[in-house]
Amino acid sequence: MDLTHFLAPTLLGFGTGLALIVAIGSQNAFVLRQGIRGEHVAAVVLVCSVSDALLIAAGIAGIGALVEANPVVVGVARYAGAAFLVGYGVMAARRAIRPGALKASGHQKALRAGAAVSTVLALTWLNPHVYLDTVLLLGSVANQQSKDLRWWFGAGAIAASIVWFSALGFGARILRPFFARPSSWRILDGLIAVVMLALGLRLAVGA
Repeated sequence: MDLTHFLAPTLLGFGTGLALIVAIGSQNAFVLRQGIRGEHVAAVVLVCSVSDALLIAAGIAGIGALVEANPVVVGVARYAGAAFLVGYGVMAARRAIRPGALKASGHQKALRAGAAVSTVLALTWLNPHVYLDTVLLLGSVANQQSKDLRWWFGAGAIAASIVWFSALGFGARILRPFFARPSSWRILDGLIAVVMLALGLRLAVGA
């Protein structure tokens, strides 16, 4: 089978996952902080990446099971996914108009490994948005692919998570000036808005 058969959904998953995860938030700020301070970076990045992988897999499998049990869910999931994507696109556009900056305070005390891991676990698993983003939204979009391709979409989304958290944690000292500039986030959020709106409209029309 042609490699592009698998490459297209994988790249779509990578782009969608990256568009969702690149945002100013407590989890990203904590990863940036740990990276700048050089404290337990590998453990924090690993926890974030594995957590995302589990949530993405749960979303794909869970919504996939619903689709197989009730074909009507396909249409519902498609329009729900499209609505979420368009909503995220609008929010990204609003952030681009009024950009912020991702900052990590350097005045906090050093954390032990256990405290760092427990903190990032709480920031990840106790955040209700993660279930909307990773489980419901990515699961819905993934299940618009054919049954044999939805996991390639998931692999792309998981790869995006690994790349993002690794870059943010291990490259924090280099990336900090970039993330501290609102103009940088204006560009990023503008691109995210375009991608999300395009994906949402495409999903809505079933293209």
